[in-house]
Amino acid sequence: MAKDKKLVESITSMQEDFAQWYTDVVKKAELIDYSSVKGCMIIKPAGYALWENIQHELDRRFKETGVQNVYMPLFIPESLLNKEKDHVEGFAPEVAWVTHGGQNMLQERLCVRPTSETLFCDFYKNDVQSYRDLPKVYNQWCSVVRWEKETRPFLRSREFLWQEGHTAHATAEEAQERTEQMLNVYAKFCEEVLAIPVIRGQKTEKEKFAGAEATYTIEALMHDGKALQSGTSHNFGDGFAKAFGIQYTDPDNQLQYVHQTSWGLSTRIIGAIIMVHGDDSGLVLPPAIAPTQVMVIPIQQQKEGVLEKANELYETLKKQFRVKVDDSAKSPGWKFSEQEMRGIPVRIEIGPKDIEKGQCVLVRRDTREKYQTALEEVPLKLAQLLDSIQADMYERAKEHRDSHITDAATYEEFQKALDQKPGFIRAMWCGDQACEDKIKEDTTATSRCMPFEQEQISDVCVCCGKPAKKLVFWGKAY
Repeated sequence: MAKDKKLVESITSMQEDFAQWYTDVVKKAELIDYSSVKGCMIIKPAGYALWENIQHELDRRFKETGVQNVYMPLFIPESLLNKEKDHVEGFAPEVAWVTHGGQNMLQERLCVRPTSETLFCDFYKNDVQSYRDLPKVYNQWCSVVRWEKETRPFLRSREFLWQEGHTAHATAEEAQERTEQMLNVYAKFCEEVLAIPVIRGQKTEKEKFAGAEATYTIEALMHDGKALQSGTSHNFGDGFAKAFGIQYTDPDNQLQYVHQTSWGLSTRIIGAIIMVHGDDSGLVLPPAIAPTQVMVIPIQQQKEGVLEKANELYETLKKQFRVKVDDSAKSPGWKFSEQEMRGIPVRIEIGPKDIEKGQCVLVRRDTREKYQTALEEVPLKLAQLLDSIQADMYERAKEHRDSHITDAATYEEFQKALDQKPGFIRAMWCGDQACEDKIKEDTTATSRCMPFEQEQISDVCVCCGKPAKKLVFWGKAY
């Protein structure tokens, strides 16, 4: 029995050390491995299968809004990167450079893309000529490189996978509509598929994307009370268009600059899934995104008819669910622990006594509740159970988030809340960056977003006491 428990006992309790718990889970659940390139991770099959499901579902939702996929080069010439001043200044500290091609020094350094705005702009300036060419609604799935000083699997690595949408429009109104539309796509995806509730809002001037007119974000709350920026959508206005000369002829034969947007979501969302739903036994995956939704575990599989019945169940269920049979030589206890570690939403236990009674046992990963179910009723019961797990996981995450939102009217209340109740703090702000800087310096908390649904919970700024302009969600973040 001790061997059966070893898999679980090797995970640090999240109450004892949340950071170590996270590292233990991503390693023990075999989502990643460390590579010989410092700060870069190897995404193993279990981790990549999650990303594939995320990619598949998001890509479908993108295309429903008219998005087309393209692919841009990995390298950006330095002269191209330098065309938009704010943009290059924002990314300069994180850029990796290629200086040689083979044995020869390059005439011009090449940046390994940290993001692809400049490449899309260079492309659009030649591809867009007339209002008839607009809009351009493109997206690419790729990897990017940002030379981070401190890294953590999925949350922050020097190379990571993501999608980046880049669109060009004839009018400012169209660009704003697309910016908000894509943020809502992300929010619905997180809530409906990942069972992660999010706060939607606009970033402050200090926190917005380099070169953007406005940045919008979805912010999620992790189990330890820290925020995670989970997806962003940017309205670039015509700033990039003017820097790169992207113009079109309008119906009156007048030259106009295009208005652009950009939006992205990366593999850091896998970190959010882990930290919102996981427990001390490992992963807890929402059924909608789980690579394996059901694991059939034969009990006393060496006995006649047990494996056959398990495989018969598999054949019945595979038409409707993502299902596997664990017919390995490991003990049932070990298999249970492994299924829990990997976060598989439901396991089906079936042994000789179950077969005699024409039943099996369904066990939920999230609550560990057990249901004795007649074999002929398994498909229907399983469908109901997976729907229930998905809905319950969202409600638990929402309840946790909502119970960790505190309103603060004074700076003393603000600091007390940060110390005693980790989570989001709602507080009013005067709009002055000096107050943002002071709050960060004093507490390490940052402005997460100005929510779309504004309230006046106080008349004065929580930091300086001057008249308040905006309600802001604040918090410590990954």
